[in-house]
Amino acid sequence: MKKILFPTDFSDVSKNAFIYALKLADAIDAEIITLHVYELDSPAYLDVSIYLQEIYEYEELSDFENYKGEVPVLRNIAEANNLSHVKISNVLIQGYLVNEVVALSKKENADFIVMGTRGVTHLREIFLGNATTKIMNESNTTVLAIPEKCSYVPIEKIVYTTKFHMRDIEALKKVQDFANVFHSHIDCLNVKPPHTVYKDDFVVDFKNVFKDQNIAFHSILSNDVEGVILDFIEKNKINMIAIHVRHSGFFEKLFQVSLSKKLTFNISIPILSIH
Repeated sequence: MKKILFPTDFSDVSKNAFIYALKLADAIDAEIITLHVYELDSPAYLDVSIYLQEIYEYEELSDFENYKGEVPVLRNIAEANNLSHVKISNVLIQGYLVNEVVALSKKENADFIVMGTRGVTHLREIFLGNATTKIMNESNTTVLAIPEKCSYVPIEKIVYTTKFHMRDIEALKKVQDFANVFHSHIDCLNVKPPHTVYKDDFVVDFKNVFKDQNIAFHSILSNDVEGVILDFIEKNKINMIAIHVRHSGFFEKLFQVSLSKKLTFNISIPILSIH
């Protein structure tokens, strides 16, 4: 059976993302492994080991009680979406989020990591930003990130950002496998600056490899890469954006809202990151 790893901090953002994990699990006949990672604070002003141990035990107990109370909520979400038949197991680990997610995904040979973005439980636990991009970069598992304002809709159209390099073909095959599960259409989009000659543009090869597939290929000349992609998403009613992890710099820019005025938006579709 296939496996989906679902890191959760039990925030509303994370619970919203759980619907995507359930829908994906149902589509590919997979089980879901939920993972809650908690960290222990080390008070600098205490150097008495017995007091420190008591604080650790209290924090561990608090996290466990919170965990024990939140797990049934995930079950309720499954039932509310008529997906109670999806097999769900739960893991609680003390450690660092990125390390534990990467390690468990490798140990369980997970097919996907599905996670919400921008969820915060404690001030010391920022459940997005660097954590998500680090997991995308460090794990060989395909990551499906669900932004804060994303509401579930059927995945009918996927845009795959590419430079039409040969190394992007294998990544596109993985996107195609995902798209086939949901019978989705794929738009391959390449945005490149005008007045530039590209010797490594293999768009013809892409078209030959995927000639019988539900895939369209687009090349647009512009210096505003992010702007063109966002405009394409809006005009074509795209339901998901897929990126090759080699181009993850673009993903990071999407979430650096203060990067420039043109990026003062809230992307509201899932991001599929292919390693």
